[in-house]
Amino acid sequence: MEARSQLRHRPTRADNSDYSTKMTRDEAWQLLCEFVKSESLRKHALAVETCVAAYAQEYGEDEEKWRVTALLHDFDWEIHPTLPDHPVKGEAILAERGVSEEIRRAILSHATFTGIDRVSKLERALFACDELAGFITACSYVKPTKSVHDVDVAGVKKKLKDKAFARGVNREDIAVGVAEMGVDLDVHVGFCLKAMQARSAELGL
Repeated sequence: MEARSQLRHRPTRADNSDYSTKMTRDEAWQLLCEFVKSESLRKHALAVETCVAAYAQEYGEDEEKWRVTALLHDFDWEIHPTLPDHPVKGEAILAERGVSEEIRRAILSHATFTGIDRVSKLERALFACDELAGFITACSYVKPTKSVHDVDVAGVKKKLKDKAFARGVNREDIAVGVAEMGVDLDVHVGFCLKAMQARSAELGL
């Protein structure tokens, strides 16, 4: 609840600047790279961005805003590697940089312990795509070709049942994310898989 209070009351440059509402995807990428040096974490951000942006297109939403949100959702992981510092302390940095309240709220909501309910399409899509994008990446890496093009929906679902595989991926979050979006798991996996396959070169998959 503290995070919610901070979000509500902290003044930001959004109060006197258009920067927050006009942050471009490239500016978000530059901000991400300022804080994230790990190539794998940058690629995770790109994978989540890919899936979230595909949903923005599907829903007719503001694609650039959704891309910015996805790119920045884990931007503070390297400087705040323990919970609950991430993403709460990161949100404070984003506020100082003038990132809009809408985007900051979505980023806070992707961590269930912040107490921020996911109510918007953006918030629900970010949560639903975060763990799954990482899981699809893991499924790609164990293929002989290490290519996402050799991953299919059935294979992803089979791996989800294997608790020993990609232990760091929260299966419950994936299930909750699907339920909150009101989509079938097969459809969601297929949708994200197709989006990642279309961007495989940039994702290194």
